[in-house]
Amino acid sequence: MEIAGYLASIFIGISLGLIGGGGSILTVPVLVYLFSIDAVLATAYSLFVVGSTSVVGSFSYFKKGLVDVKTAVVFGIPSIAAVFLTRTFIVPAIPQEIFSIGNFTVTKSTLLMLLFAVLMVFASYKMIKKSTNPDEEGNQIKKFNYPVSILQGTFVGFITGLIGAGGGFLIIPALVNLLKLPMKTAVGTSLLIIAINSLTGFLFSLQHTEMDWIFLLTISAIAISGILIGSFLSTKINGSKLKPAFGWFVLIMGIYIIIKETLLN
Repeated sequence: MEIAGYLASIFIGISLGLIGGGGSILTVPVLVYLFSIDAVLATAYSLFVVGSTSVVGSFSYFKKGLVDVKTAVVFGIPSIAAVFLTRTFIVPAIPQEIFSIGNFTVTKSTLLMLLFAVLMVFASYKMIKKSTNPDEEGNQIKKFNYPVSILQGTFVGFITGLIGAGGGFLIIPALVNLLKLPMKTAVGTSLLIIAINSLTGFLFSLQHTEMDWIFLLTISAIAISGILIGSFLSTKINGSKLKPAFGWFVLIMGIYIIIKETLLN
């Protein structure tokens, strides 16, 4: 199972480099089901893996001028605040046992995995659905909307802090459809926002969590090698064509987690 976990870690990075998001949503399931790590600890580990991988992935976009720093800052400040509140107060406050129905007990880990599964199903729909927006590639005039940026940033920060997902599938549509960024700039800006949110969330988790640094750095290095491979492949393969197929995979994984946590647990 550990070998499968290491292979999956490469796949996480490749998908991030190839389609600009989505891969990070697999990090927690890989850590929980293939490495047998507790779900709460896995969310903290995921923040580091996703954050460090996104930092490396954003470099090439910076070089090409495809990162909107102003948007990243306005989006990122409320996100960081939400991540801080979530990791410092909300996650530690969730009881280990939430409620029981007969022999079925909903624990803190079960709740986090079910929330994660629901998010995976939602993310898969976004990936599978074909865009009907002819201006998606950025032929629109950008109109900066501060209230929308702050609200969306706060929501993404809450999701990132709660379940350790980068939230690229939430950030990119917001940047394109609401803030009118060109698609490639949205991907680059999203990676920067994900990196800031995730690494900040990880720092806020250190006071509550014992870290296995050797394991964590190994997984991160493998995922980073994957994003470099994915970035190279993105020049050869059209990532938009692979996105729906990856979306179906994420959907199947989300349904599997729901079944496992409720019926097979």
